Amino acid sequence: MDLNAREEGGGVRTESVDGGRDVWSSESSSAAADHLVVMVHGILGNTTDWSFAADKFVRTFPDKVIVHCSESNILKLTLDGVDVMGERLAEEVVEIIKRKPQLRKISFIAHSVGGLVARYAIGRLYRPPQGHEFGVASDSKCEKDGRGTISGLEPMNFVTVATPHLGSRGNKQVPFLFGVTVFERAASRVIHWIFRKTGKHLFLTDNSEGEPPLLKCMVDDLDDLHFMSALRAFERRVLYSNVSHDHIVGWRTSSIRRDCELPKWDNPVSEKYPHIVYEERTKGEETEKQALVSTGQDGFDVLEDELIIGLSRVSWIKVDVSFANSRHRFLAHSVIQVKDTFMQSEGADVIQHMIDHFLA
Repeated sequence: MDLNAREEGGGVRTESVDGGRDVWSSESSSAAADHLVVMVHGILGNTTDWSFAADKFVRTFPDKVIVHCSESNILKLTLDGVDVMGERLAEEVVEIIKRKPQLRKISFIAHSVGGLVARYAIGRLYRPPQGHEFGVASDSKCEKDGRGTISGLEPMNFVTVATPHLGSRGNKQVPFLFGVTVFERAASRVIHWIFRKTGKHLFLTDNSEGEPPLLKCMVDDLDDLHFMSALRAFERRVLYSNVSHDHIVGWRTSSIRRDCELPKWDNPVSEKYPHIVYEERTKGEETEKQALVSTGQDGFDVLEDELIIGLSRVSWIKVDVSFANSRHRFLAHSVIQVKDTFMQSEGADVIQHMIDHFLA
């Protein structure tokens, strides 16, 4: 397996693993960097989607982080389902760790569906506290805390950006359907024709054989898939969400909130971050004694509430973003990630906020 390096200017380089997987690092200090940051793109995406953020992270933490922009699920491969993509991502991360023996820490930053893929992958990669197994010393911080590791590395930051954690089916979770019930129901019936298995997972229609939808399964630990234990193992869990003009992923599903929990906001929280309008820290709820909300419509809202309850067992930092006054506000779903550096640079303050609050 060859790693071919190329200079990107300014002391930043990328390396190609197996002919295409981008690893961003500082040209002068990559040997000292012990923190792997895995960036995961969304549906129909590719490695370049996170190029702006990868460059910024490496320049800010030249002797601390190595950024890997995932390529195991590019373009049409994102239609294969969250579980298949999650398995591929897990294998990809293992390969990177093998090639970088100096690594001690790991973080994930994922956009859109990539956040669900990352949640699946960490469930596969999670290792319970087991002393010296997997190369982790028994006196390591995560072992002492009883948090376990992600493939032997200490879990630090788990960050999702405009990710549909509650799915995309109905109840205004996909804004471009305008909340019209007939449109939402029709979409749930045909989505698999367009987005195949991934569409079924997003619209929670993958329960034809009597099993719960995958997203419902992912709020528990199941056999050798430790979805919630893996999430809990991270020092920080952060949700970046568009409050408006994201026509693909709604505010509620990306921020894991009910309608009544959506905050009111007026101005940015800081001049440094003009598009960040609200920040909230929640405490993990270890009980399920929360009231379920039901409208009596096919039990859908009950399922959505179960997802909220399950994911609320761990604490979250919720960061709400608004591009309402931006030139490219109707592209908010991509601007929040700065997918296109030239056209979507207005989202740069969101990336800066990630960097300024990142545990490196």
